[in-house]
Amino acid sequence: MPAFRSLLIEKDAQQPRIARLRLNRPERLNAIDEHMPGEIRAAVDWAVADDQVHVIVVEGAGKGFCGGYDLSIFGEGQIDHPCQQERQPWDPMADHAFMKRCTEDFMSLWRCPKPTIAKVHGAAVAGGSDIALCCDLLVMADDARIGYMPTRVWGCPTTAMWTYRLGPTRAKQLMFTGDVIDGRTAADWGLANLAVPAAELDAATIKLAARIAGVPRSQLAMHKMVVNQVLLSMGLEQTQQLATLFDGITRHNPEGLWFRRYAQAEGFKAAVAWRDSGEPIPEGDEARARIAELEAKLRREP
Repeated sequence: MPAFRSLLIEKDAQQPRIARLRLNRPERLNAIDEHMPGEIRAAVDWAVADDQVHVIVVEGAGKGFCGGYDLSIFGEGQIDHPCQQERQPWDPMADHAFMKRCTEDFMSLWRCPKPTIAKVHGAAVAGGSDIALCCDLLVMADDARIGYMPTRVWGCPTTAMWTYRLGPTRAKQLMFTGDVIDGRTAADWGLANLAVPAAELDAATIKLAARIAGVPRSQLAMHKMVVNQVLLSMGLEQTQQLATLFDGITRHNPEGLWFRRYAQAEGFKAAVAWRDSGEPIPEGDEARARIAELEAKLRREP
């Protein structure tokens, strides 16, 4: 089996037609680091190349599926990342190239000819929800949570899958609020295919995967291509271009830069707590004033 830093992939011990791709940073709630997007693509390529594999199940090690991008690297850290440039002026196309690559890596789950199933326990939030929603099917524990909280500040979901999976009304509700929903609600809304008690999640997912795995690969590939073509005809690729560009803007406008500076000065847990609390987020001139205060504080600290 291929060796990766951020994930594992292997065939299911009992059902070799099923490949299990496990996000494997449990100490960080499987948060996305600089390796994970490309390794997801490489793992998918490995599964696609194996003719025995018919279905790919994507899951998370430890307490949850994926907690999003690792803010201790991308938000709280002092180093200059392509997705959060501190050089001036900000280069939006360099930012776009980095984040579009991550989007394309996640979308390998959607584009590959073999069906993919996200098995979600705990949380699939922020960038973690991108990974889950790039899968063809979604099976959730009743008490699992999914959502994109950074729509409140410092983020726009680059895969743009929420509208295509939920429809505009529900998607707007989640994008305007940054709220998360549990597995039961996700199933009621049609976002998840199944929601089951946590103790039954693995069995339910493998039962569905095994049912699919009995279908010839060519049949699965053709039907996936037909359904995907509908979304492409609706403008999915063009929407992702816009969403990826907007994601960069949200991280470099006054509100996004305030969030970055607050995370650097107070820690990402404090920044996330403010973001998700429902309290007003500083914007415009207020955000600029607070940025100046936080930068002064950071200069004073050793």
